Amino acid sequence: MPFRVISLNHVQITVPRAAEAAAVRFYRDLLGLPQLVEPTARERQEGTWFQLPGFRIHLTAEDAGAAGTGASRRHVCLAVDDLAACRRAMDRSGIEMLPDERPIPGVERFFVRDPGGNRLEIMQGT
Repeated sequence: MPFRVISLNHVQITVPRAAEAAAVRFYRDLLGLPQLVEPTARERQEGTWFQLPGFRIHLTAEDAGAAGTGASRRHVCLAVDDLAACRRAMDRSGIEMLPDERPIPGVERFFVRDPGGNRLEIMQGT
């Protein structure tokens, strides 16, 4: 295998905009998850991020219709030890590559859909 998955980096979940404040209270106050303050490089980041041991939950508000259109930003992010090798393997296997519509300066990543249509973010490192 030219690369290996080394960790789950984060899971992005979405809620309707009307439920965003209640969802933040649920994760922060009821579950007690520490809320992250993101560095300035991520000022364009929407939503609220929570830290768990070893990975993060990204909570984002999303219009109700997005999930049914395939346009939802929900995803799981996996970290790999060799991003270029992983990309080549996905390409050779004919896996659908998705454009990175919100690039983050200094972060190497790409998005794919698995055979069931689930969106995955693949990034280098942990």
